[in-house]
Amino acid sequence: MTVLTIPAARVKQGDLVLYATSIKVKDLTQDKFYSVETLDPDNTDDTGYQRLLNTTRAKRLADYIVKGQNSQDAFLPTSILLATDKSLPFDPKTNTITIDTAAVGPFSVVDGQHRVEGLKMAALRDTRVLEFEVPVNIAVNLSRIAQMCHFLIVNTTQKSVDKSVEQRIIARLTDAINIEELPSLPKWISNIVERGEVDKAVKMVAYLNETPDSPWFGKILMANDTSDTATVNQRSFVTAIVKYVLTANNPLSVINDFEKEKKIFANYWRAISSVIDDENATVLYKYNGVDLFCRFSIPFFMKLQEQGKYTVPFMTSMLSKCFDNVEGDYAGVGHSEWWAKGGKASYLNSGAINIVTQELAKALHKQSMVGEIEI
Repeated sequence: MTVLTIPAARVKQGDLVLYATSIKVKDLTQDKFYSVETLDPDNTDDTGYQRLLNTTRAKRLADYIVKGQNSQDAFLPTSILLATDKSLPFDPKTNTITIDTAAVGPFSVVDGQHRVEGLKMAALRDTRVLEFEVPVNIAVNLSRIAQMCHFLIVNTTQKSVDKSVEQRIIARLTDAINIEELPSLPKWISNIVERGEVDKAVKMVAYLNETPDSPWFGKILMANDTSDTATVNQRSFVTAIVKYVLTANNPLSVINDFEKEKKIFANYWRAISSVIDDENATVLYKYNGVDLFCRFSIPFFMKLQEQGKYTVPFMTSMLSKCFDNVEGDYAGVGHSEWWAKGGKASYLNSGAINIVTQELAKALHKQSMVGEIEI
């Protein structure tokens, strides 16, 4: 066991005393320096409170930290929160604390177990990580029950970044590729950035929202924006486009001319609106409408690809015939009343939307199924 004397700032919040400092990975991960009190879901008498470790999440962090060692641009600014029910010697003259883990350890990890585990994994793969410094807040004289309360507070009052903001950041990073030098990014982020679908989807949504003759003009709540007219948020629309429109099985994604792609997609919605909307089809411009017609765009654009026409009149004609051919419980999908507030579209779940999509695809192909079939 080593005794550490390190710089620290004393922070007092009511009755809580914290020491803000930084600790090297080699010290943080030494034997018996910390412990994680995991809650056992199968034991009702268990006194642990931490969530189960997600090794995949910890490995992602380890990958990121190791990747950044050569370029020296890996960073982890969020503080780990450790706690002990004992006090730590603090020297106000030198602003240092002394940690003797034999006397005060192991510290409880109140917040940051995945960061600690990820750093530990990284250090096993690359010894340079042992010198990596981590910001740490240490709470002292904190009883076990108080530690549990602080864990609950930290993990129920923190709010992750809004998905819409995340999408805009990813879009900007995609734009910056080959123009600016990007820092090392976690693999899952760099994969998304390099593929570019989020960037294209965000720009498609912005185009729909900002084009005056678009049926979506002013109806999409963009990241960090406020609006009295928005009916759906950017996050939902972008997610649906990435999932169903910008995929390998959707012909729109392989046109390889983004200006044409976004105009064709806008024409698609103009055609949908012209057939269905009589100013009462409010649900068409909510999540269910977005999800259904992004899904349906796959078979619809396949049919358009056969014809090579992407004009609004041609799409309108095709949609009208398609809606007329829908049978059964979803025959009203092409009518305004079906999409009115309180109508059938209001109560669709994901499973039902999938069924409607299938029925629309069947109706779309009925137009070309004429004459006898020869085998």
